Amino acid sequence: MGLSEEELIVRAANGDSDAFGALVSPHLGLFFNGILRILGNRADAQDALQEALLGIFEDLPAFQARSRFSSWAYKVCINAALMFRRSHARIREDSMDTLSGLGEFDEGGHHLDTRAQLQWSVAAEALDLAERRQLRECMLHALDDLPDALRVVFVLKDLEDWSTEAIAARLDQAAATVRQRLHRARVQIQARLRAHLQGRPS
Repeated sequence: MGLSEEELIVRAANGDSDAFGALVSPHLGLFFNGILRILGNRADAQDALQEALLGIFEDLPAFQARSRFSSWAYKVCINAALMFRRSHARIREDSMDTLSGLGEFDEGGHHLDTRAQLQWSVAAEALDLAERRQLRECMLHALDDLPDALRVVFVLKDLEDWSTEAIAARLDQAAATVRQRLHRARVQIQARLRAHLQGRPS
C-alpha cells in the first residue's frame, strides 16, 4: 500500500530521497510549466527546475501544512525561476516604445492614440475559452513571443495573481514600470487572440 502525501512529506523532510521523488513526481508537469512561463526557454526551464527541486528538498523541513504541498512547492518553483532569470542576466530590455504595432504610450502605460486602445475584456473572454486546444496554443505562442520583460510581468500578475507591489519589489522595478509593462503585454496578447478569433471559420 502506498504512502500518503503526509507520510511522504515526513520521510522526505528527514532526508529520504525516494520519498521525495514520490512526493514531487505527480507535480513535475505543473512545476515545469510554471517555470517555463517565466523563462520562455525549455533548456533554461529544465535547469531552473533542478534548482527549484533542490530548494524544495532543502526547505521541506520548514514546510507547514497550512497550505497544500503542491501550492507551496509551486511558489518555490516560481521564485527559483525568477532567481534563475536574474542570475543569468536574461532580461531583454527591448525598446518598449518601438514594439511593432503597439503605437505610443503615455507614462501611465496607456495608448496616446485612443483609437488604438484595446479592451482587455476581449482577452479575458478568450481566456475563458482556453480549454479549446487551438485557442490555448495561440495563447501559449503569444506568451512565448512577448519580450522577456513583458512576459514575466504578465505571468506574475495575470497568471500567478501577484500584486503590482509584490512584482515591483521582486523585480526591483518601479510600480509604474510594472503597470506599463503589464498593459503592453495585455495589448500584445489581446491583439494575437483577437486575430485568432476573427480568423476562425464560422
